[in-house]
Amino acid sequence: MSQAAQGRDRHHADTAPGDAQRDGHDLAQGVRSYLIGLGLAVLLTAVSFFVAGTSLVWQPSIPVALFVLAIAQMGVHLVFFLHITTGPDNVNNVMALAFGVLIVILLIAGSLWIMSHLNHNMLPMDRLMQMQR
Repeated sequence: MSQAAQGRDRHHADTAPGDAQRDGHDLAQGVRSYLIGLGLAVLLTAVSFFVAGTSLVWQPSIPVALFVLAIAQMGVHLVFFLHITTGPDNVNNVMALAFGVLIVILLIAGSLWIMSHLNHNMLPMDRLMQMQR
């Protein structure tokens, strides 16, 4: 086989290890999935800016609405762009994601706990000023 033919075969078979060969239909379905994800991401971003910048939404509900829209945005990115699903071939991805979420929750909870206790255990400002004199 010539060098040019080997190069064409390698380029045609350029897939990640463990991935199956994609034909034209699978490729179109993949592009459609990315476009749906892009549309949803743009829509959620636009809705977030609308909620934050309008007076039509009840003011105390704005942080909750933005939090819900942020969670939805993360879900869109995980499913449509990172392709993390609950299928049997994605168990390791889901476990890694769950571990990452656990670590982030522990970091946030620990930081809040430490800051709360530091604030509670600090000397009042007037006593601190007396000690410095």
